Amino acid sequence: MTWSQMQPLLYNNTLDTLFMVWWSTFYAVLIGIPLGVLLILTDRGGVLQNVVVNKIIGAVVNIGRSFPFLILMVALIPFTRLVVGVSIGPTGAVVPLVIAAIPFFARLVEAALREVDHGLVEAVQSMGGGTWTIVFKVLLPQALPALVAAVTTTVITLIGYSAIAGAVGGGGLGNLAYTYGYLQYETNLMVITIVLLIVLVIAVQLLGDLIVRRLAARGSRGSSSVRVGLRKAPVPAADGAPAAATADAPKERVGA
Repeated sequence: MTWSQMQPLLYNNTLDTLFMVWWSTFYAVLIGIPLGVLLILTDRGGVLQNVVVNKIIGAVVNIGRSFPFLILMVALIPFTRLVVGVSIGPTGAVVPLVIAAIPFFARLVEAALREVDHGLVEAVQSMGGGTWTIVFKVLLPQALPALVAAVTTTVITLIGYSAIAGAVGGGGLGNLAYTYGYLQYETNLMVITIVLLIVLVIAVQLLGDLIVRRLAARGSRGSSSVRVGLRKAPVPAADGAPAAATADAPKERVGA
């Protein structure tokens, strides 16, 4: 096969891969973040502690993660056809990709939120902050760099899953490598396809790392200002001695 024959195949199948990865990542983040937050809030010592709900959500997430993707994709064929009308091609592959990515991403979100300093949560609670305030003013902003790293890991995982999906009719670069590289012995095309997948993964990782570094640098400055606000404010001593400290003043700064 000549390069001019390869070009349209590579171009169209790269677009199909990007289509599958983009939409599956979008829905995985959309559903996975609330799921990960719920795992944290309902856990022991959480703001909405509820062991039963936590165990149920955890079990659903664990079951979702236990399926090998290829088996999951085949098992979901009737459901995929019901949702999008087709079970093959890039559109048909998005449904199993989303279902495979949601529990994976939810666990990454849970791990990211556990790294947030619990003292900040307690400070907001002491000032009367509710669950929404804790989630949107403390947990998610403080864990943002880790959440971006989780999205990066999920995207890279989905690129690999999309290649597997391509081998069973999902389209994209995986389908190209299987159809032409494996079945028709077009070794050059298969090598180029593999290189394209590697380039995609490296590009996503570099972009994710860049965003994480910038968010971490900005977050460290923000955390410093919050911690300064939490420090004890000096008050003058009655006998003119050097100022002493009190814990009252900082609480107003945290809510800002």
